[in-house]
Amino acid sequence: MIATPVIRSVAIVGGGFAGAAAAYHLAGRLPHGTARITVYEPRAFLGGGLAYDTEEPVHRINVPAVRMTLLPGDDEHFLRWLADSGALADDPAATTADGHVFARRSAFGRYVAAQLEPLLASGVVEHRKARVRAIAPAGDGRWRVEAEGCSPLLADVVIVATTHPSPQAPAALARALEGHPRYVPDATVPGALFPIRSGDRVMIIGAGLTAADVIAVLDAAGHRGAIAAVSRRGLRSRGHHLPPQEPFGEFVTSPARSARSLLRRVRRAVAEAAAVGVSWHAVFDRLRTQGSDIWRALPVTEQRRLVRFLRPYWDVHRFRIAPQVEAVIEHRLAAGTLTVDAAAIVGVERQEAGEIAVRLRQRRDGKTVEKRCDAVVVTTGPGHSGVLRSQPFLAGLAAAGVLQLDMVGLGIAVDDSSRPLAADGRPAEALYIAGPLARGTFGELMGLPQVTEHAIFVAEQVARDLMRADGMATSSR
Repeated sequence: MIATPVIRSVAIVGGGFAGAAAAYHLAGRLPHGTARITVYEPRAFLGGGLAYDTEEPVHRINVPAVRMTLLPGDDEHFLRWLADSGALADDPAATTADGHVFARRSAFGRYVAAQLEPLLASGVVEHRKARVRAIAPAGDGRWRVEAEGCSPLLADVVIVATTHPSPQAPAALARALEGHPRYVPDATVPGALFPIRSGDRVMIIGAGLTAADVIAVLDAAGHRGAIAAVSRRGLRSRGHHLPPQEPFGEFVTSPARSARSLLRRVRRAVAEAAAVGVSWHAVFDRLRTQGSDIWRALPVTEQRRLVRFLRPYWDVHRFRIAPQVEAVIEHRLAAGTLTVDAAAIVGVERQEAGEIAVRLRQRRDGKTVEKRCDAVVVTTGPGHSGVLRSQPFLAGLAAAGVLQLDMVGLGIAVDDSSRPLAADGRPAEALYIAGPLARGTFGELMGLPQVTEHAIFVAEQVARDLMRADGMATSSR
């Protein structure tokens, strides 16, 4: 008698880029017909997520298209898709004067979705357009996944690939402006900027990538009022050095064991690069590629120190803005309709006719000044400390002791296989975290190449586990 093959069930919670990449690469590593992969994602298609499911034409990928791919080793895969799909013909502004392509973010989302289409059509991957409400042990080594409007699923393996939590506005701001028609606590929500009028004085809290997006969107919509971007250090995201240059420096040989020594090494590398005509961008490109090893060589206390004191400097140099967005910002700075201030909020009051008075303590001299505005937009980045409250199923798993925050405060604590660590320190079986929520252990998991690599790593762990259980060898695409 021929034994009926066991078809394993894998649930992936979150169908943005990390979840879609995990599904794609897992499917390519399992023998055909041995598993069914169910991706829970309320959006209409897989691969978009928070970053790439946007219809704003000025939202652009922040690296050249030649460095964006779902397939490591084939750097031009996305670039070829852009040409073949006609996406570039519909977006002439995507290509810079010197031939570099910075496509719309929505185009990259469609590209990822297109790679998943054959898997969806064949039934290897199923897309359930639903939000997961609960994940709990089923008592037989499997996990019970409950989602809105769906029957429960018993999964042999669960991969959590959800996005960052929403920004956490300064408490004084949130208390004073709750309900104000032009208070935007989360600029990533579609249509969040619609209430802002063309002549409004706008204060943006934060000055990184999201702030740059907000400025570009407002400018494209015809906004001509004054914009003040405020952050504690007054740092804004930098642009690119597009002429080709190789990554510069070496940081994993005898790696730094403290944040201070790492900073010294970076500064020394930047100076050495400048001496031979290489820009700082090349140093940060090397830091990016070696980021995981650099991070994991640091003790936890030094990781915390790095996050507290150096992360803002890292973010503005590592996560650069597209030239098209940079041009808008430079134009507004030159015109005097945009300022970037280093200050902390010390008080907020609502005035008559919707005006807002914000008291700021200036970083350079400690003096308190008051600025009046008509709208406030929060772009402070994810509220990492609230991740376990951001989704009901995460809160439930945390309450059951299955997972916990990492010791650095960036996401969920995981082991070297990316399995969440329970309250007693033991890893959960058949449960994995894919994407940025695992960065407390793996380090640099914000840029797309690193998210892709981590999704592949998780897919390999899951495939090996399933094949070991069934006595088979894994394959690869």
